Amino acid sequence: MKGGKRQEKRDKGAAEGKLTRGPAGCQEASCGTLSFYDDLGNRLSTIRMGRMPESKKETLKQSIKNHLNKVLEQKPGLTLVKVADGAKDNWTYLSSDLPEGHEIIDFYHAAEHLKKAFDLSYGENSPKAKEKFKTYRHILKEETGGIDKVIKALAYQHKKHPRRSKLKTELEYFRKNSLRMKYVEHLSKSLPIGSGVIEAACKTLVTQRMKCSGMRWRNPGGQGILTLRSLIQSDWFDKGWRLLSVTYRAKISGHNGNVIPFPNKVDP
Repeated sequence: MKGGKRQEKRDKGAAEGKLTRGPAGCQEASCGTLSFYDDLGNRLSTIRMGRMPESKKETLKQSIKNHLNKVLEQKPGLTLVKVADGAKDNWTYLSSDLPEGHEIIDFYHAAEHLKKAFDLSYGENSPKAKEKFKTYRHILKEETGGIDKVIKALAYQHKKHPRRSKLKTELEYFRKNSLRMKYVEHLSKSLPIGSGVIEAACKTLVTQRMKCSGMRWRNPGGQGILTLRSLIQSDWFDKGWRLLSVTYRAKISGHNGNVIPFPNKVDP
Protein backbone atom coordinates (compact mmCIF):
# COMPACT_ATOMS: atom_id res chain seq x y z
CA MET A 1 0.00 0.00 0.00
CA LYS A 2 1.13 3.56 -0.65
CA GLY A 3 1.52 5.11 2.76
CA GLY A 4 1.70 1.66 4.30
CA LYS A 5 4.68 2.67 6.46
CA ARG A 6 6.69 -0.19 5.01
CA GLN A 7 10.11 0.97 6.17
CA GLU A 8 8.85 2.07 9.58
CA LYS A 9 7.39 -1.39 10.18
CA ARG A 10 10.60 -3.07 9.12
CA ASP A 11 12.66 -0.80 11.39
CA LYS A 12 10.33 -1.44 14.31
CA GLY A 13 10.56 -5.19 13.77
CA ALA A 14 14.35 -5.05 13.61
CA ALA A 15 14.45 -3.00 16.82
CA GLU A 16 12.32 -5.65 18.54
CA GLY A 17 14.61 -8.41 17.30
CA LYS A 18 12.08 -9.78 14.81
CA LEU A 19 12.77 -10.95 11.26
CA THR A 20 12.48 -8.01 8.91
CA ARG A 21 11.57 -9.92 5.76
CA GLY A 22 7.95 -10.36 4.69
CA PRO A 23 5.06 -8.23 3.48
CA ALA A 24 5.63 -5.13 5.60
CA GLY A 25 3.42 -2.29 4.44
CA CYS A 26 0.96 -4.66 2.76
CA GLN A 27 -2.71 -5.10 3.63
CA GLU A 28 -5.21 -7.76 2.62
CA ALA A 29 -7.83 -7.18 -0.06
CA SER A 30 -10.97 -9.33 0.08
CA CYS A 31 -13.17 -11.10 -2.46
CA GLY A 32 -16.58 -12.74 -2.45
CA THR A 33 -18.60 -14.69 -5.00
CA LEU A 34 -22.23 -15.61 -5.51
CA SER A 35 -22.58 -18.52 -7.95
CA PHE A 36 -25.59 -20.16 -9.56
CA TYR A 37 -25.81 -23.91 -10.33
CA ASP A 38 -28.29 -26.15 -12.08
CA ASP A 39 -29.84 -29.28 -10.55
CA LEU A 40 -26.88 -31.40 -11.68
CA GLY A 41 -24.34 -29.20 -9.94
CA ASN A 42 -23.04 -27.46 -13.06
CA ARG A 43 -22.09 -23.83 -12.49
CA LEU A 44 -24.08 -21.44 -14.66
CA SER A 45 -22.77 -18.00 -13.71
CA THR A 46 -20.97 -16.11 -10.95
CA ILE A 47 -21.14 -12.62 -9.48
CA ARG A 48 -17.66 -11.57 -8.32
CA MET A 49 -16.95 -8.85 -5.78
CA GLY A 50 -13.61 -7.35 -4.73
CA ARG A 51 -12.80 -4.80 -2.05
CA MET A 52 -9.68 -2.99 -0.97
CA PRO A 53 -8.49 -3.53 2.63
CA GLU A 54 -11.13 -2.69 5.22
CA SER A 55 -11.58 -3.58 8.87
CA LYS A 56 -13.76 -6.69 9.27
CA LYS A 57 -14.64 -6.62 5.54
CA GLU A 58 -17.87 -4.78 6.34
CA THR A 59 -18.55 -3.46 2.82
CA LEU A 60 -17.88 -6.81 1.15
CA LYS A 61 -20.12 -8.63 3.61
CA GLN A 62 -22.93 -6.14 3.06
CA SER A 63 -22.55 -6.41 -0.73
CA ILE A 64 -22.87 -10.20 -0.63
CA LYS A 65 -25.89 -9.94 1.66
CA ASN A 66 -27.59 -7.36 -0.59
CA HIS A 67 -27.02 -9.39 -3.76
CA LEU A 68 -28.25 -12.57 -2.09
CA ASN A 69 -31.38 -10.95 -0.70
CA LYS A 70 -32.25 -9.56 -4.14
CA VAL A 71 -31.86 -13.01 -5.68
CA LEU A 72 -33.97 -14.72 -3.03
CA GLU A 73 -36.69 -12.09 -3.39
CA GLN A 74 -37.04 -13.10 -7.04
CA LYS A 75 -36.40 -16.84 -6.57
CA PRO A 76 -37.28 -17.77 -2.96
CA GLY A 77 -37.21 -21.48 -3.75
CA LEU A 78 -33.47 -21.59 -4.48
CA THR A 79 -31.26 -23.80 -2.31
CA LEU A 80 -28.60 -21.72 -0.53
CA VAL A 81 -25.16 -23.28 -0.05
CA LYS A 82 -22.42 -21.51 1.90
CA VAL A 83 -18.87 -22.72 1.20
CA ALA A 84 -15.74 -21.37 2.89
CA ASP A 85 -12.61 -22.46 4.71
CA GLY A 86 -12.68 -22.80 8.49
CA ALA A 87 -11.83 -19.19 9.42
CA LYS A 88 -13.93 -18.12 12.41
CA ASP A 89 -14.88 -14.74 10.93
CA ASN A 90 -16.21 -16.40 7.77
CA TRP A 91 -18.64 -18.59 9.67
CA THR A 92 -19.69 -15.93 12.14
CA TYR A 93 -20.87 -13.96 9.11
CA LEU A 94 -22.19 -16.83 6.97
CA SER A 95 -24.14 -18.41 9.82
CA SER A 96 -25.45 -15.30 11.57
CA ASP A 97 -25.93 -12.65 8.88
CA LEU A 98 -27.16 -14.67 5.91
CA PRO A 99 -30.37 -16.70 5.50
CA GLU A 100 -30.36 -20.34 6.55
CA GLY A 101 -28.76 -22.79 4.15
CA HIS A 102 -26.30 -25.67 3.79
CA GLU A 103 -22.94 -24.91 5.42
CA ILE A 104 -19.92 -26.67 3.91
CA ILE A 105 -16.22 -26.48 4.70
CA ASP A 106 -14.28 -26.40 1.45
CA PHE A 107 -13.13 -29.99 0.96
CA TYR A 108 -9.67 -29.05 -0.27
CA HIS A 109 -8.96 -26.93 2.80
CA ALA A 110 -10.16 -29.82 4.96
CA ALA A 111 -7.81 -32.16 3.07
CA GLU A 112 -4.90 -29.82 3.76
CA HIS A 113 -5.64 -30.00 7.49
CA LEU A 114 -5.92 -33.79 7.25
CA LYS A 115 -2.51 -34.03 5.59
CA LYS A 116 -0.98 -31.80 8.26
CA ALA A 117 -2.48 -33.99 11.00
CA PHE A 118 -0.93 -37.17 9.62
CA ASP A 119 2.38 -35.39 8.97
CA LEU A 120 2.40 -34.46 12.66
CA SER A 121 1.58 -38.05 13.59
CA TYR A 122 4.04 -39.96 11.39
CA GLY A 123 6.58 -37.40 10.18
CA GLU A 124 6.23 -34.87 7.40
CA ASN A 125 5.86 -36.52 3.98
CA SER A 126 6.84 -39.90 5.38
CA PRO A 127 5.52 -42.98 3.50
CA LYS A 128 3.20 -43.80 6.41
CA ALA A 129 1.85 -40.23 6.56
CA LYS A 130 1.18 -40.27 2.81
CA GLU A 131 -0.55 -43.64 3.03
CA LYS A 132 -2.80 -42.60 5.91
CA PHE A 133 -3.64 -39.29 4.27
CA LYS A 134 -4.65 -40.96 1.00
CA THR A 135 -6.82 -43.49 2.84
CA TYR A 136 -8.61 -41.01 5.09
CA ARG A 137 -9.00 -38.39 2.39
CA HIS A 138 -11.01 -40.97 0.46
CA ILE A 139 -12.98 -41.90 3.60
CA LEU A 140 -13.77 -38.26 4.35
CA LYS A 141 -15.13 -37.58 0.88
CA GLU A 142 -16.61 -40.91 -0.23
CA GLU A 143 -17.86 -42.79 2.84
CA THR A 144 -20.99 -42.13 4.88
CA GLY A 145 -19.92 -41.00 8.34
CA GLY A 146 -16.44 -40.28 7.01
CA ILE A 147 -15.89 -37.31 9.30
CA ASP A 148 -16.57 -39.47 12.36
CA LYS A 149 -13.95 -41.98 11.20
CA VAL A 150 -11.44 -39.18 10.63
CA ILE A 151 -12.03 -37.76 14.11
CA LYS A 152 -11.67 -41.21 15.66
CA ALA A 153 -8.36 -41.80 13.86
CA LEU A 154 -6.95 -38.40 14.86
CA ALA A 155 -8.16 -38.80 18.45
CA TYR A 156 -6.22 -42.08 18.59
CA GLN A 157 -3.10 -40.34 17.29
CA HIS A 158 -3.48 -37.54 19.82
CA LYS A 159 -3.82 -40.10 22.61
CA LYS A 160 -0.54 -41.67 21.45
CA HIS A 161 1.16 -38.26 21.23
CA PRO A 162 -0.53 -36.10 23.89
CA ARG A 163 2.29 -33.53 23.96
CA ARG A 164 1.95 -32.63 20.29
CA SER A 165 -0.16 -29.50 20.65
CA LYS A 166 -0.43 -28.86 16.91
CA LEU A 167 -1.93 -32.32 16.42
CA LYS A 168 -4.57 -31.45 19.02
CA THR A 169 -5.29 -28.23 17.10
CA GLU A 170 -5.96 -30.22 13.92
CA LEU A 171 -8.19 -32.65 15.81
CA GLU A 172 -10.23 -29.76 17.21
CA TYR A 173 -10.55 -28.30 13.71
CA PHE A 174 -12.37 -31.43 12.54
CA ARG A 175 -14.45 -31.70 15.69
CA LYS A 176 -15.56 -28.08 15.49
CA ASN A 177 -16.51 -28.29 11.81
CA SER A 178 -17.86 -31.85 11.70
CA LEU A 179 -21.41 -30.81 10.80
CA ARG A 180 -20.03 -28.94 7.78
CA MET A 181 -18.09 -31.96 6.47
CA LYS A 182 -20.84 -34.40 5.48
CA TYR A 183 -19.45 -34.60 1.97
CA VAL A 184 -21.24 -37.77 0.86
CA GLU A 185 -24.57 -36.18 1.75
CA HIS A 186 -23.64 -32.93 0.02
CA LEU A 187 -22.48 -34.67 -3.16
CA SER A 188 -25.60 -36.85 -3.28
CA LYS A 189 -27.58 -33.60 -3.61
CA SER A 190 -25.21 -32.21 -6.27
CA LEU A 191 -24.09 -29.42 -3.94
CA PRO A 192 -20.68 -27.79 -4.45
CA ILE A 193 -18.06 -28.79 -1.86
CA GLY A 194 -15.12 -26.75 -3.13
CA SER A 195 -14.24 -23.05 -3.02
CA GLY A 196 -12.36 -23.02 -6.31
CA VAL A 197 -14.56 -20.22 -7.65
CA ILE A 198 -13.56 -17.80 -4.89
CA GLU A 199 -9.91 -18.89 -5.07
CA ALA A 200 -9.96 -18.09 -8.79
CA ALA A 201 -11.63 -14.74 -8.10
CA CYS A 202 -8.86 -13.78 -5.67
CA LYS A 203 -6.32 -14.56 -8.38
CA THR A 204 -8.01 -12.91 -11.36
CA LEU A 205 -9.54 -9.91 -9.58
CA VAL A 206 -6.61 -8.98 -7.36
CA THR A 207 -3.38 -10.89 -7.86
CA GLN A 208 -2.98 -10.77 -11.64
CA ARG A 209 -3.64 -7.04 -11.82
CA MET A 210 -2.57 -5.52 -8.50
CA LYS A 211 0.38 -7.56 -7.25
CA CYS A 212 2.77 -7.03 -10.14
CA SER A 213 6.36 -6.06 -9.44
CA GLY A 214 6.77 -2.66 -7.79
CA MET A 215 3.05 -1.85 -7.58
CA ARG A 216 1.72 0.19 -4.65
CA TRP A 217 -1.90 1.24 -4.19
CA ARG A 218 -4.09 3.61 -2.25
CA ASN A 219 -7.64 2.60 -1.45
CA PRO A 220 -9.53 4.87 -3.91
CA GLY A 221 -7.46 3.96 -6.97
CA GLY A 222 -7.32 0.29 -6.08
CA GLN A 223 -11.06 0.13 -5.49
CA GLY A 224 -11.69 1.70 -8.88
CA ILE A 225 -9.72 -1.11 -10.50
CA LEU A 226 -11.45 -3.82 -8.45
CA THR A 227 -14.91 -2.44 -9.17
CA LEU A 228 -14.39 -2.41 -12.93
CA ARG A 229 -12.81 -5.86 -12.93
CA SER A 230 -15.69 -7.19 -10.82
CA LEU A 231 -18.21 -5.82 -13.31
CA ILE A 232 -16.34 -7.32 -16.27
CA GLN A 233 -15.94 -10.75 -14.70
CA SER A 234 -19.61 -10.81 -13.62
CA ASP A 235 -20.76 -9.92 -17.17
CA TRP A 236 -22.25 -6.72 -15.76
CA PHE A 237 -19.95 -4.19 -17.38
CA ASP A 238 -22.52 -2.63 -19.71
CA LYS A 239 -25.04 -2.14 -16.89
CA GLY A 240 -22.35 -0.86 -14.54
CA TRP A 241 -20.96 1.51 -17.13
CA ARG A 242 -24.37 3.07 -17.69
CA LEU A 243 -24.57 3.88 -13.99
CA LEU A 244 -21.00 5.16 -13.85
CA SER A 245 -21.36 7.28 -16.97
CA VAL A 246 -24.44 9.02 -15.55
CA THR A 247 -22.84 9.59 -12.16
CA TYR A 248 -19.60 11.04 -13.52
CA ARG A 249 -20.93 12.87 -16.58
CA ALA A 250 -20.03 16.54 -16.88
CA LYS A 251 -21.61 19.01 -19.28
CA ILE A 252 -19.16 20.90 -21.46
CA SER A 253 -20.27 24.36 -22.55
CA GLY A 254 -18.63 26.79 -24.96
CA HIS A 255 -16.15 26.06 -27.69
CA ASN A 256 -12.60 27.31 -27.42
CA GLY A 257 -11.05 25.28 -30.21
CA ASN A 258 -9.84 22.51 -27.90
CA VAL A 259 -13.17 20.68 -27.76
CA ILE A 260 -14.41 18.88 -30.83
CA PRO A 261 -18.04 17.76 -30.45
CA PHE A 262 -19.04 14.34 -31.67
CA PRO A 263 -21.31 14.46 -34.71
CA ASN A 264 -24.95 13.60 -34.09
CA LYS A 265 -25.80 10.05 -35.01
CA VAL A 266 -28.09 9.70 -37.99
CA ASP A 267 -30.34 6.65 -37.91
CA PRO A 268 -30.10 4.63 -41.12
